[in-house]
Amino acid sequence: MDSFIVSARKYRPRHFDDVIGQQAIANTLKRAIVNHKLAGAYLFCGPRGVGKTTCARIFAKAINCLTPRQDGEACDNCESCRSFDEGRSVNVQELNAAANNSVEDIRAIIDQVRIPPQLGRYKVIILDEVHMLSASASNALLKTLEEPPSYVIFVLATTEKQKILPTILSRCQIFDFNRMETGNIIMELKMVAEKENIEYEDAALNIIAQKADGGMRDALSIFDQITSFSGGKITCESVLRCLNVLDYDYYFRMTDLVLQHDVSNTMLLFNEIVTKGFDGGVFISGLASHFRDLLVSRHKETTSLLDVSDDVRSRYTEQAQRCSAPFLYKAIRLCDRCSNGYKTSYNKRLSVEIALIEVSQLGTENESDDVDCGHGPTRKLKPIFKETNKRTGQTPHSTTQEATPSPTAPTESKPIEHPDAETKPASAPASSETILRNVKIDPALILKQVGSIQIKPSPEEELPNEQIVAEPTDENKAEAYMEDKSPDQPAEEIKEPADNAPYTDTELNMHWQTFSENLPREYRDIQGRMQGMTLKSDGKGHVTIDVNSEESARHIQPLVPQVESYLQRELNNRLIKISFTAKTEETQEEVYNPQQLYKQMLKENPALEALNKHLGLRID
Repeated sequence: MDSFIVSARKYRPRHFDDVIGQQAIANTLKRAIVNHKLAGAYLFCGPRGVGKTTCARIFAKAINCLTPRQDGEACDNCESCRSFDEGRSVNVQELNAAANNSVEDIRAIIDQVRIPPQLGRYKVIILDEVHMLSASASNALLKTLEEPPSYVIFVLATTEKQKILPTILSRCQIFDFNRMETGNIIMELKMVAEKENIEYEDAALNIIAQKADGGMRDALSIFDQITSFSGGKITCESVLRCLNVLDYDYYFRMTDLVLQHDVSNTMLLFNEIVTKGFDGGVFISGLASHFRDLLVSRHKETTSLLDVSDDVRSRYTEQAQRCSAPFLYKAIRLCDRCSNGYKTSYNKRLSVEIALIEVSQLGTENESDDVDCGHGPTRKLKPIFKETNKRTGQTPHSTTQEATPSPTAPTESKPIEHPDAETKPASAPASSETILRNVKIDPALILKQVGSIQIKPSPEEELPNEQIVAEPTDENKAEAYMEDKSPDQPAEEIKEPADNAPYTDTELNMHWQTFSENLPREYRDIQGRMQGMTLKSDGKGHVTIDVNSEESARHIQPLVPQVESYLQRELNNRLIKISFTAKTEETQEEVYNPQQLYKQMLKENPALEALNKHLGLRID
């Protein structure tokens, strides 16, 4: 029975010209050999399976060749080349630093370095996976690495350069190897298939190259696996079945259903994918990549970014013309967000289904234009039931009389929905739109006004309670006035309130509560304070609010101008002005001496005198 050699070893490059995808590094090493400008240490770093160890072996063979070619390649005929090919060369030593990472192993290498080469000019030490060396082993290597003998060359290889000590990096010439391009991998696979007399399909080789993720060794290993599975004929179907990879057709079908906003069939197709054993996270990640490929397929300049075969490329181009750029942007964000949170999701399948529903509703009339990765307003799913109750702009002035239209309410208005606002019935005192249009609140203005508030006793009335009056500065008044007169505000005729229309405390508190309920979410703390307050009026426009402390008044005071404007319009009375009264209990604590304290205790309990005489106590 003939011994089988895997393709990764059988077709391993033996010369610099055979190296694929690393031409710049190969040419640099060849010129260094031709010009006799060799360094004492080299570091080859890059992803797995891209040719680091292969180039190190080719380099070691070329510098020891007794009759090298003019371009720096080895001749393959001299004794040094033959001994290297047969694996009996004593001039080249290759060690795996992952298994030999102790100080004793490095000391053994240093002892061998002292012996000159017996055949050839250089002794080459190849240390693979050098980042696995321990700290003490790396330090033991430093001195020899910095000043090696003239006949010794170190070639270090690693996949994680960032783990190597900076002192080692500074002593080496560093070569960064690139990931293999998909086109180069496909060309190599075609060459191997032709030499092995294996039939293949271009789409099948493309899938293998993409699955290898830039590694030629991985691609050749997958190639051998598919060859054994398919019996010598590599087809697209056999590759998909063997590697358990989702076909492009699933993503194209899913995109067609999403473009038709067909949620039902979208869920059924996802169920079919899960039933066949595919992971939901792999699917949603692949769908995000599919939308990305559609995005780059919209323009001829970016079509070259697709690593697919020509027939698949044409399908991408055709479907991309039916997808708008905003749709693809939002779909990529939704799928990417679901993919990132898939591993930590409690119900993984449900998270994928929700993402598919959201993507299916992109572009519908119920879909918000600000759908992005959590930076815009909250996304809305399409409602199951139609709204039957709509808010009106009517505000009742009392509990007994009929509701009359608000002075500022337009004839037709759509309610403004806030993410935290609960749905109000049709009999709400006033609509959110009416209040937010009449009352304009700027957070920056409020913060600025808080620093300018001055609370002082009011000289108008001599009351036991301390009256609090807030006086905003002229600058704040001007800003508030300009806020009300913002050019973005739609021009509408607002009915001016009468001088002194009558109103009741019930109506006053009702509109106060309505104003507080429609505050934005950033005023939630102020909203709680306002809902616990009660307003009292003297019937002449002077409204007082009892607060527990001056701190409460400081929080509410920035909103007073807007509240006054709103109450004046709703109650049709321009004389309404708000002030605060703080309930302060000033009780002076009396200090008693022992005699006074004893007399005070006797008033409360006369029996203490008899007890004092019986015990013979003395009051000090």
